Amino acid sequence: MLQLPPLSLYIHIPWCIEKCPYCDFNSHKLRGEIPEQAYLQALVDDLKIDLVYAQGRILDTIFIGGGTPSLISASGIGWLLVEIEKLIPFKKEIEITLEANPGAIENSKIAEFHQAGISRFSFGVQSFQQEKLTKLGRIHGVEEAKSAARQAKQSGIKTFNLDLMHGLPNQSLDDALFDLQTAIDLQPTHLSWYQLTIEPNTQYFSHPPKLPEDELLWEIQEAGVKLLATNGYQQYEISGYCQSGFECRHNLNYWSFSDYIGIGCGAHGKLTLPLENRIIRTTKVKHPKGYLEVSRPFLDSSETVKQDELAFEYMINRLRLFAPIPFQEFKDYTGLSIDSIAEPIQQAIDKKLLIKKSDHWLMTDLGHRFLNDLLQLFID
Repeated sequence: MLQLPPLSLYIHIPWCIEKCPYCDFNSHKLRGEIPEQAYLQALVDDLKIDLVYAQGRILDTIFIGGGTPSLISASGIGWLLVEIEKLIPFKKEIEITLEANPGAIENSKIAEFHQAGISRFSFGVQSFQQEKLTKLGRIHGVEEAKSAARQAKQSGIKTFNLDLMHGLPNQSLDDALFDLQTAIDLQPTHLSWYQLTIEPNTQYFSHPPKLPEDELLWEIQEAGVKLLATNGYQQYEISGYCQSGFECRHNLNYWSFSDYIGIGCGAHGKLTLPLENRIIRTTKVKHPKGYLEVSRPFLDSSETVKQDELAFEYMINRLRLFAPIPFQEFKDYTGLSIDSIAEPIQQAIDKKLLIKKSDHWLMTDLGHRFLNDLLQLFID
């Protein structure tokens, strides 16, 4: 029997000043003024329709992503949060994250966003070398990125994240470690450090840059993880590192296969329906023009996760985390028995990718290194 997991909310703001060549997110280059109030009202109306999925739960986290959410005014974000809380109660210590581009947020706005209810910032820095930023199509400069981090600290906010990429075009080991050390020196409570990948439907896919060879990528990964650990950043998921107690709760919610309502252009949701014994995934209309068309539904698609895909769906999320996987959580959140995955689990144990304890599984170091091989066991 499926049990209701914790509930989060994802809000998508689709506009960017420029579309980055590596980005495959649902983002649209800004042309003219953002229809701010119309879009914010649409978000509220969208949520009202999805309220049925709350099923008596409160919101544990909210993540405002994009696009570039910091293009919306602080007063607009404040209004939106007030309206959302009227519909779904907030957890007392709710985590509310706003993604921000250092080139699209004035220093004064950081404090204003905090006053409006934002409790966590995530700055898309990517690199602290101007040559790399230019190649990545970023609109901010190195000093703007540093200033955003400093202003976040001065605003009184308890936690903020810096997004960094490695494996960039023409990047050396020294380049990668320079970026990482520069970020560490700014003392963020959280760092997202992940490898650049070439995704379909991006400019980089059509015109791929020359990226570092696999051997260098592995060398960067090993040296970077060691540098982060030396400076007090513990790895709690594949690309997430934090000071003690500052994990991103919204990400933890995703990777533990909990529920989230998605509102806004192209937003995705994952929702548990215990009375119907099924899990659904929803997607909203992708283009702003269509999303704001009053005669058109916000929902673009809704589909039930197939029974024979549930184990893989759970594992592809849960195995991102560097934490034990409780048997009971698997049963509660998938409605499946442990016996239903006995064969792939045993194969993983035989390959030394997993360890089985009395009430949980635990990934080995080898399992983390060969995660794709581990996941493949739950598909076959």
